Amino acid sequence: MRVQLGEDGADAERVEQLAGYLRGELIDRGIADVQALPAGPPPPGSRGLDAVTAGGLLVTLGKSAEGLRSVVTAAREWLSRGGRVKRTVRLEIDGDVLELTEATLTAQDKLVDLFVSRHSAP
Repeated sequence: MRVQLGEDGADAERVEQLAGYLRGELIDRGIADVQALPAGPPPPGSRGLDAVTAGGLLVTLGKSAEGLRSVVTAAREWLSRGGRVKRTVRLEIDGDVLELTEATLTAQDKLVDLFVSRHSAP
């Protein structure tokens, strides 16, 4: 699973710092394989690292709904701690994307349940 974090007004260094905090939280929750995603080369014409490419994590999970739900819960908690700053969490598994931002908790719950059910063993 790829996890991409964003925060309005944050530079690449800040987003990387936030990703490091989330990585620590995931490890504390028992998700053992969480690595920073390499930023890759900057897009043509850019002058350096783009904040959109910073803040990425690669989380290795099995087909366990419990592990996936743990990652999603940690991401939602991180999102809620943003206060008045708009934050975004983008989760991607095999091209299927769940992006959480300013959706209501009820809407997030429905989206999360659907996403987890699509990527968990029956």
